[in-house]
Amino acid sequence: MTSSAFAYIDGVLHAERVSAVSLAEQFGTPLYVYSRAALTRAWHAYADACQGRRATVHVAVKANSNLAVLNVFARLGAGFDIVSGGELARVLAAGGKAENTVFSGVGKRADEMRDALIAGVKCFNVESIPELDRLNAVAAALGKKAPVSLRVNPDVDAKTHPYISTGLKSNKFGVAFDEARAAYHAAAAMPHLEVVGIDCHIGSQITEIAPYLDAVDKLLDLVEQLEADGIVLGHIDVGGGLGITYQDETPPEIGAFVRTVLERIEARGHGQREVYFEPGRSLVGNAGVMLTRVEFLKPGAEKNFAIVDAAMNDLARPAMYEAFHAIEPVVQAPPGSAPAGVYDVVGPVCESGDWLGRERRLAVSPGELLAVYSAGAYGFAMSSNYNTRPRAAEVMVDGDQVHVVRVREEVAQLFANETILPD
Repeated sequence: MTSSAFAYIDGVLHAERVSAVSLAEQFGTPLYVYSRAALTRAWHAYADACQGRRATVHVAVKANSNLAVLNVFARLGAGFDIVSGGELARVLAAGGKAENTVFSGVGKRADEMRDALIAGVKCFNVESIPELDRLNAVAAALGKKAPVSLRVNPDVDAKTHPYISTGLKSNKFGVAFDEARAAYHAAAAMPHLEVVGIDCHIGSQITEIAPYLDAVDKLLDLVEQLEADGIVLGHIDVGGGLGITYQDETPPEIGAFVRTVLERIEARGHGQREVYFEPGRSLVGNAGVMLTRVEFLKPGAEKNFAIVDAAMNDLARPAMYEAFHAIEPVVQAPPGSAPAGVYDVVGPVCESGDWLGRERRLAVSPGELLAVYSAGAYGFAMSSNYNTRPRAAEVMVDGDQVHVVRVREEVAQLFANETILPD
């Protein structure tokens, strides 16, 4: 349910060599805690499997866009996968390079395209004919040629939550497989576009390799058709989406996944093409926990509630996806303690959907700390200020060192850009 960077030492949860109790006391709660060692290990699992092959790794910024997290990957030589102009700005501020950045996303604005072209991004993953037309016009105005890859929707079932499945006919993403050949011919005819690759992304939190292989086979069939038409593609982007263990999932080991995909591409006779991987969750998900403190225990007629100071605005995944996150006391109960009770762990936000975990067996008292595991992906990145709640602080642990990588917001900041009507 989390990486080995988070472990109990003498009954107290530690992030690497730092006590979670001391982190909560020093920086308050709710608090996001990341492990540099866990980030680095996950990166090397991908990079080592790619070594010696024409394969590169582009970190999906949307999973965790903290500058320090991105900087850890930039120092390791990562490329990046972005879905907005704001994410491009973050990558550059974190030390990433535009020429190693792929710009994905279904609704790119003209100004975002312009900024990305000026910066010199590696490729635009384009998802529709209207987007091709817009990018061609923006590139023409700048006197440039935009490198493009079409995101093809292979109609493959990733067997994941419907909100994070992206490769079916019913999803908003990508060019329909049956229309992709014509779309490539349209792109090749546009004077300010340079067709350089093909892309797909079938979903998120995928725990089997088979859907990837199905998608790769369909992509390669299309690549071969296009090559016969005279359109040669230099790279194949297989997207991201590899899952992690939140509860009892058993996703494939990262290295085995990468090698299996590359071997399929090579077996089909396409080993000369560069392969892009775009992992997000599998890099950062289990490299982070969220610490929260119990405010009240509230018994009820049908349920007992542990009311904590973190809420759905801090971690949206349970409310949005009914997602499971393991929740455990930061300090383990000593032998002979009072028996555990069964609680719904809920926050103070004024919504019935404000919960972090349901029916959890916990030995806990008011004032005690809980750790919400597997919170490094789509945790802080999806947080909000709902109920005028300042967003949490973020810290990164590096051995026995702690770095504040985002200070906690203050209430006054939340309305500093608002005004009231004049008298």
